[in-house]
Amino acid sequence: MKIGSMIAIYFVIWWTVLFAVLPFGVRNSHEAGQKMEPGNDAGAPMALHWGKKILATSVIALALFGLVYAQIVHHVFGS
Repeated sequence: MKIGSMIAIYFVIWWTVLFAVLPFGVRNSHEAGQKMEPGNDAGAPMALHWGKKILATSVIALALFGLVYAQIVHHVFGS
């Protein structure tokens, strides 16, 4: 497998995993027990914790890419 293909596959996996990870741990002001400020949406998240989500996404995507790579190159999971 060429390096360009590997980067493209990893990018697609990473982006898909990011959308799966984004809702984890998100709390709005009502769930956090804080008073809602005027002008804010009731469902707006208090904090997104981008660093943790990017790190988790990268680790999960790397593991999934390893499985995809093993299947494509070595046919680990059957023909």
